[in-house]
Amino acid sequence: MDLNTVVDVRDARRPAPWRPGDAWLGGGTYLFSEPQPHLRRLVDLSRMGWEPLRQLPDGSLEIAATCTITQLSRFGRRFGAVAAPLFEQCCRAFLASFKIWNMATVGGNLCNGLPAGPMISLTAALDGECLLQAQDGSRRRVKVADFITGAGRKDLGEGELLRSITLPARALASTTAFRQASLYGLGRSGALVIGALDPQDGSLAVTITAATVRPFRLWFPLPPSQDELRDAIGSAVTDADWFDDIHGLPAWRRHMGFRLAEEIRRELTRDGVR
Repeated sequence: MDLNTVVDVRDARRPAPWRPGDAWLGGGTYLFSEPQPHLRRLVDLSRMGWEPLRQLPDGSLEIAATCTITQLSRFGRRFGAVAAPLFEQCCRAFLASFKIWNMATVGGNLCNGLPAGPMISLTAALDGECLLQAQDGSRRRVKVADFITGAGRKDLGEGELLRSITLPARALASTTAFRQASLYGLGRSGALVIGALDPQDGSLAVTITAATVRPFRLWFPLPPSQDELRDAIGSAVTDADWFDDIHGLPAWRRHMGFRLAEEIRRELTRDGVR
């Protein structure tokens, strides 16, 4: 789409004061998909030269905000971590063409804050942490599960930039289980639930996304029973937290959230009904 209100595109490598009507430009797959009448200038991040994916000395993985879905998918296929299959599963949840995969970025998916954003699902489930940089150069860190505050809402100040997301080594060593549901064969996720079982202490994290307005990551020091899991979800996710749009009514999303979470509990704990 031609954004006819945009009068300038600035290279992000050349600092300049942030002003009303500015927006960061990553892959642009969202920006150019619909009218953006409030925008006057785009600040292009494509030439920043950030390494897409980088393993840190402590075993954690840093994903640059400008990392594309294609780059993440290719990395995940050769990544040796136990949780590596989850990368491709979440990339496939996009149900997008190769053209979108080649341009859409991990950071852009998080900053859109849409409930069905699969990069939100991936990074929240693996206890990811966002690195945010303000216009004055100061930095702060916030968990992905706290970064997304609602449907399309995120903890991001005016002119603040999502620089990267770091996945801790311990989460990458977890055994994972993935469940996704949609009203259509090739439709947007109506519910996406991920489980991560920690091999060190046997704790279980169950993360609910797409069905809810924001990610809910529930952590259990020991694998819960069926009733304990259901009670935990019911306490954490209120009626208002189940998302409502053309891709699924709240009652259906709630039902699928509970159902998929229980399937994951059984898969990761090799448990029957308790």
